[in-house]
Amino acid sequence: QVQLVESGGGSVQAGGSLSLSCTVSGYNYSSALWCMGWFRQAPGKEREGVASIYRYGGHTYYADSVKGRFAISQDNVRNTVTLQMNSLKPEDTAMYYCAAGRGICRATVMMADFAYWGQGTQVTVSS
Repeated sequence: QVQLVESGGGSVQAGGSLSLSCTVSGYNYSSALWCMGWFRQAPGKEREGVASIYRYGGHTYYADSVKGRFAISQDNVRNTVTLQMNSLKPEDTAMYYCAAGRGICRATVMMADFAYWGQGTQVTVSS
């Protein structure tokens, strides 16, 4: 069973930055092929894909709404995935979730491709 734990959420003013971290553990994670992703869900809205990264090769994909502002990266030694969020806007306010899926990442970050989820960490951006 793969387990994901997020950290790093908080409150920030518009234009500020936050860094979210996801620590991954569990059977077979270190040796298998994985796509790692970040999703977010604002109150009353559907969960949406924000960014993903392929464990082997490091290919990254982003939602149009965060391109140029967010960056996803990974540390395969520490088994962590980081989402660096810059130039934050009030509309970035949401619960952010880390997710893992077996196989390659697709250009569109979709919930259906991810089988394992963290509990989420809240990000609040004030104007």
